[in-house]
Amino acid sequence: MSSSDIFIGETIGTAVLILLGGGVCAAVTLKASKARGAGWLAIAFGWGFAVMTAVYISAPLSGAHLNPAVTLALAIKDDDYSNLATYWGGQLLGAMIGAALVWVAYYGQFLAHLTDREIVGGPGAQATRTKAVEAQETGAGPVLGIFSTGPEIRNIVQNLATEIIGTVVLILAILTQGLNDNGNGLGTLGALITAFVVVSIGLSLGGPTGYAINPARDLGPRIVHALLPLPNKGGSDWSYAWIPVVGPLIGGAIAAGIYNVAFA
Repeated sequence: MSSSDIFIGETIGTAVLILLGGGVCAAVTLKASKARGAGWLAIAFGWGFAVMTAVYISAPLSGAHLNPAVTLALAIKDDDYSNLATYWGGQLLGAMIGAALVWVAYYGQFLAHLTDREIVGGPGAQATRTKAVEAQETGAGPVLGIFSTGPEIRNIVQNLATEIIGTVVLILAILTQGLNDNGNGLGTLGALITAFVVVSIGLSLGGPTGYAINPARDLGPRIVHALLPLPNKGGSDWSYAWIPVVGPLIGGAIAAGIYNVAFA
């Protein structure tokens, strides 16, 4: 794969991943959305199918890493860091593009949601669920959860550990697929299996932090949230932003180490 193929593939694939993943969060969250209130199950499956779609689209060009933690783990596994920056650059750009497309697709819903007096501070605002979430996520605005993750209980050690654990599961599931079919991987079936692994992580481990398990997935959309001209959007919670970046990278490195010791 050439550097240009890698960059283009990762940009397109990660954009699709965030468009569909962030899109399901917007659908469940925003006023005037037909899917509002569909719940965590919809979000978990929405993200899983987003991964599947993005992998199928980008695999022919870049191998469909779509996640800096995956790229780091593969670099450690193969002791080859030559394309690390190319992958990471495409992933971050794609995540930002995907987040911007979510804003375009739900533009009217964003405006309706963010100008509702009960959400932005009118009568009865303190009783709304949005305000309760804001109280838990200090510095987070009322729609930040559509773009990036945040903890239900803000505890640095626990939040970091949760992201590390979830990412280890994801990366081990990806790396060990190569041990099947006489070492040739699972082919196109691998995208579906990875999608269901993401659903499983979301259902089982997503409750504490929202399961970023992908630095680009969190950082790119968080940057877009900070830049978008949304009324009453609130803060981007930068004090928390390092956890969904550092945690998955640590998890990817640990998973690669486990693979090299136990499976290689």
